[in-house]
Amino acid sequence: MPSYILEFLLLMLIFSLHHRAAVGGGGSWQFLQKSVGISAMHMQLLDDDRVIMFDRTDFGASKLPLPDNHCRVDPNDLALKNDCTAHSAAYDSIANTLRPLTVLTDTWCSSGTTLADGRLLQSGGWNDGERVIRFMDPGCPACDWAERPNQLTTPRWYATNHILPDGRVIIIGGRNAFNYEFYPGPKGPFDFAFLKETNDPKAENNLYPFVNLHVDGNLFIFANNRAILFDYNKNVVVKKYPIIPGGDPRSYPSTGSAVMLPVKGLEDPNPVVEFLVCGGAPAGSFEKALNGQFVPGLNTCARLKITDPNPAWILEIMPMARVMGDMLLLPNGDVILINGAGAGVAGWELGRDPVLAPVIYHTDNPLGKRFDVQNPTAIPRMYHSTAALLRDGRVLVGGSNPHQFYEFGANALFPTELSLEAFSPPYLDPALAGLRPNIVGPPSRTPVKYGAIVPVKFTVVGAINPALIKVTMVRPPFTTHSYSMSHRLLVLTIAGPIVPLGKGLHQANVIMPKTANIAPPGFYMLFVVHQDVPSEGWYLKKGDL
Repeated sequence: MPSYILEFLLLMLIFSLHHRAAVGGGGSWQFLQKSVGISAMHMQLLDDDRVIMFDRTDFGASKLPLPDNHCRVDPNDLALKNDCTAHSAAYDSIANTLRPLTVLTDTWCSSGTTLADGRLLQSGGWNDGERVIRFMDPGCPACDWAERPNQLTTPRWYATNHILPDGRVIIIGGRNAFNYEFYPGPKGPFDFAFLKETNDPKAENNLYPFVNLHVDGNLFIFANNRAILFDYNKNVVVKKYPIIPGGDPRSYPSTGSAVMLPVKGLEDPNPVVEFLVCGGAPAGSFEKALNGQFVPGLNTCARLKITDPNPAWILEIMPMARVMGDMLLLPNGDVILINGAGAGVAGWELGRDPVLAPVIYHTDNPLGKRFDVQNPTAIPRMYHSTAALLRDGRVLVGGSNPHQFYEFGANALFPTELSLEAFSPPYLDPALAGLRPNIVGPPSRTPVKYGAIVPVKFTVVGAINPALIKVTMVRPPFTTHSYSMSHRLLVLTIAGPIVPLGKGLHQANVIMPKTANIAPPGFYMLFVVHQDVPSEGWYLKKGDL
């Protein structure tokens, strides 16, 4: 019996003994698709409920044929120059259906973010894709990838993208790329010494840096085991933060994951901002894994209040070690840790001991009472797995291919995974239906201006506790390699009391964020949360751009 099956059974026992005594504790799993034909290395939810997924193109044929006998002819492809299979797909998360897409150049280990108009901007990759920028339009089920070659000044492989307050995108780093650039320009590239300082010989340990827009307009950038506050306009380090205690790396290939925690008090001139990074691998793990020694991953999270005058990391012990996990902000302000391994590092066949159980991190709980182990999946999600928050509150999970090519045989260590499944957090338990709000206004996709007061109307079947109502907005991220780019959750201020309108209808007058530093332009999902139970999301277009 494989060791991960034994782990699955053990986790079920541990969960039964230790989960919270609450309705819906532990969540549930739903198997969606046995095979989507590709391994979902990259994911982005668009504002039409489609999830754009793609892999790389240089491993040969996928299991998803292109329609109408169409073939991609690429003389630069390293594996198959006449390829009649798709390496990208649009997944309709409402209908549970799939449409093949044609990506022309190699997207291996690339990056992306959505723009102010909702389009996905996707950049870089490998080989003939390393300087390419690609676009995908939302609201256009018949559209395909549009590619613009030679738009990047520098080859970008393992880089990070982030939307900026003015609607531009900053593209930072990548292998042997110690610089950044903007799209659209100024072109650059601009030297970035921090990436040289955090680059470990042989192991690197600073690829896919964790980048978050601070509410003051600067960028908080974490790589390896440390962070800075960076003025990208002046190319100046505004502040250096301390190294995480212990000094172990948490960036690719010693891959942890990270989020900027929910930002509250948006009417305060100086809202508190916190950053959380979880998992990773002890120093030296990459070199040891190359020699067949797979060191247990880190079992700690490190939390930092980046707005403190004298910030200090606070370490928290996770229920289990995790490397190559994904972290996503849930609509109620919790964080989910999902996917990954218990030992080794990122890279082909360098991970061991799948971590099958998600963990929910309760952001506002006291220290020592923040982690809840959830029901495990039976499917290992190792290197090149992904996750995405859906509008209905589920977490879509796909991918996992720790091999150079697709391998499905019985002798393959963690075979290539083409399936899709969804995890429903405890707040989706049917027993909580009486608490769950349902948004009825404003109309979905309503453009909202900075600082505007927006009347959000919602129904609840049962009685409500107005003191336990909050309204959040989440920016859907671009996710790959255990990091969700441009991810953000804002807790909106409610002006005045919740207004009862009769027959279970209520109104919350919410104040939109005042600046693009707090909420960069683009589409967000708006949620009404009642007693930690969120409504389905409601798309809003934020910004005056």
